[in-house]
Amino acid sequence: MAGRTTIRDLRTAAKSRKLSMVTAYDAFSARLVEEAGIDIALVGDSLGTTVQGRADTLPVSMRDMLYHTEIVARCTKRSLVIGDMPFGSFQAGADAAVSNAVDFLKAGAQGVKLEGGTAVIEQITRMTQSGIPVMGHLGYTPQSINATGGPRLNKQKDSLIDDAKRLQDAGVFSMVLEMVPAEIAKAVTEAVDVPTIGIGAGPHCTGQVLVFYDMLGFSPDFSPKFLKRYFDFHGGALKALKQYKSDVEAGDYPGPENSY
Repeated sequence: MAGRTTIRDLRTAAKSRKLSMVTAYDAFSARLVEEAGIDIALVGDSLGTTVQGRADTLPVSMRDMLYHTEIVARCTKRSLVIGDMPFGSFQAGADAAVSNAVDFLKAGAQGVKLEGGTAVIEQITRMTQSGIPVMGHLGYTPQSINATGGPRLNKQKDSLIDDAKRLQDAGVFSMVLEMVPAEIAKAVTEAVDVPTIGIGAGPHCTGQVLVFYDMLGFSPDFSPKFLKRYFDFHGGALKALKQYKSDVEAGDYPGPENSY
C-alpha cells in the first residue's frame, strides 16, 4: 500500500482480516511500529505511565500529547496516527473538544480517540461534523479511575451495545473495547458496522491493540491476563547493562577495536 493508511483503507481491510494497533510515543517506537506494518499507531495517553513514570494517565496534558504526536507523525509514513485525547481535553464540552482535536490534527494525527459513551456523544458529534475522524473507547476507561477504583471488567452488555450504537450514530470510524468479556465484546462487534479494537476483550473484535512497552516486556511487573509478552526487553537490556558495567570495571572496554 502506497502512502498513509486512511480510514477508508481500514474499513476495506477489516472486511478480510483483523486490524492491528500498537501505541507509539517517540521516534524509536514509531519507526518500529511502522516497519512492522502495524495498521494504526496510537499515541496513547498511556505515556503517562510508560514514559513519564506516573501512577495513572490523569496528569497527562495536551502539551504532552501534542509533543509526542508530532514526533510519531513525523517518523511514520504509512501507519494511521491517532492521538489520544487526555483527561480534561474534552470533558468541558464540545467547543473544547473540537478545539483540542483540531490541535491534534495540526500536529500530524489523522484522527483522535476519546473515552466514554453516551456522556460524550455531543463532543463526538461536533468533531465528526467538523471533519475530524474519531475513535471511540468503551468498557474500562482508564481516565475514570477515580470513579471506578481501578481496572475492572465491564459486564454491562445492554449498556455497552447501546453506547456502541450511539457512538456509531455520532460518526466514529471505530471504537476500542477494553476489558470486556469475550462474548459481550462479540455481541457489541456484531451490533455495529464500524471496526472494534479489543484490549482484554477476547478474539471476536475486528482488531486488537497493545501497549508497546507492555508487549515488548519493558515492564516485567505488569502482567494482566490479556497481555501477551512478545519480547523480554527488560531482561535482555538488564543483562547487557550488567555486562557493560563488568567490562568497564575489568578494563575490557574499551578495547583496541573501540579506540582511535
